Amino acid sequence: IVLLFGSLAGAQVRQLSVVTGGTGGVYYVLGGALAELLTRHVPNVNAVAEVTSASVDNLFLVDSGEADIAFSLADTVYLAMRGEGPFAGSGPLPLRALVNIYPNFNHLVTSADSGIQSVADLRGKRVSTGSPGSGTEVTALRILQAYGIDPDRDIRRELLGAAESADALRDGRIDAFFWSGGYPTGAVSDIANSPRFDIFIVPMGDIVDKLLEEHGPFYAVSWFRAGWYSGDVKEDTPTVGVPNLLMVHEDMDEELAYQITKAIFEYKHELEAVHPAAEQFSLQDAATSLVAPYHPGAIRYYKETGVWPGE
Repeated sequence: IVLLFGSLAGAQVRQLSVVTGGTGGVYYVLGGALAELLTRHVPNVNAVAEVTSASVDNLFLVDSGEADIAFSLADTVYLAMRGEGPFAGSGPLPLRALVNIYPNFNHLVTSADSGIQSVADLRGKRVSTGSPGSGTEVTALRILQAYGIDPDRDIRRELLGAAESADALRDGRIDAFFWSGGYPTGAVSDIANSPRFDIFIVPMGDIVDKLLEEHGPFYAVSWFRAGWYSGDVKEDTPTVGVPNLLMVHEDMDEELAYQITKAIFEYKHELEAVHPAAEQFSLQDAATSLVAPYHPGAIRYYKETGVWPGE
């Protein structure tokens, strides 16, 4: 989809592509709501959301001009800005941040009767580490390696998205799955609500310090609260949290980037009505990410609202 540059006051309608993730995740739901919001509130814009494999692929799509706005995990953006990991072949990508949005919770989901109580218990098990090209895969592999588990030797690895992973766990085709997403993630809620099937979310918060030491300044301990996911979370459970970002190409028109950022916060209630993860969007936190430079259009909005932290 081609982005047509020019004055926002002109008659030409700009076609914007918002790349999200799989249908079972929060990116997909919020991405559709964001596209509708931009179409309604940004002059001369028609935005559509697209299903993708999520973070890694999304950033490549923006780099190539096939998409305009990407949802992505901060640790994936960090690699893209440095041309490392899955971006080693391409080199650093010319991307800019618009908004630091909400934190992802790294889920490690299994059945309550699986006997899997810790990451160490995954050895020899059938485990999905997320679809190829996803931020889930990036973080899952880091978590496994941080715990001393070789993803290619110590587990029988599957490469499934959230919805496919949930179906496979319910059907007994896998023993556990990783998923990086906001709360609640639809695919996890669906399996938690299945009759006579209880899930267990494995605690992983103890590995955050090692991840920070090895990979960069964006991981934090986040908590699945007791009572979440139909009560299957029996007690507060620590996990690995990582922020999400909305990313664009560095060449995006400055006025357009400004209008997009402004619309997100002026009409945030429309996103909240679609998914509760949007309640965690905060103007105070929007410009705090350290993993990528911000787009000048976004900076302009943050300066107007008094939240830009400066150089």
